[in-house]
Amino acid sequence: MRKLFSHGLAVVAGVVSWPAAGSHANSAKPPAAQHRNPPANDPRLACLRNFFGQGNCPAAKLSSTFLEAADLYGLDWRLLPSLSFVETSGGKAAPHNNLFGWDSGRAAFSSAAACVRSVAYSLTHSTLYKGKDIDGILKTYNQKANYGRKVKDVMRRIAPVAD
Repeated sequence: MRKLFSHGLAVVAGVVSWPAAGSHANSAKPPAAQHRNPPANDPRLACLRNFFGQGNCPAAKLSSTFLEAADLYGLDWRLLPSLSFVETSGGKAAPHNNLFGWDSGRAAFSSAAACVRSVAYSLTHSTLYKGKDIDGILKTYNQKANYGRKVKDVMRRIAPVAD
């Protein structure tokens, strides 16, 4: 952190925890979200906790955050957890709270929940992803031939249909 002095005023410059420029350079910072946690009896919550719990994944603690972000941004509720599972084994290998390997793993986030919200926002608002269906999102996210199939297989393991 640096302090700059100008005309008797101190300005402090620091580091922001949003994704850096790179493969997802058009990512934008999400607005302050109104957190609307899903109800405790939401069947999707049980599906996610069960799925992540089987592998002792740290992402199990974020099940309600995944659902909140998916609902807020109109994403299939299984997409974010599946990306997290494919990229970091559900948070087991997520340096700097980067559950999604965002920006080729270089991005750092202030918390895992902030990562979920930021990536969900970017998948719906970034010029790279905006208006794309799941196949388009996955092809843009990672262009490897089998990547989309791999993520969609995990989506089906979480729940056969989106409900």
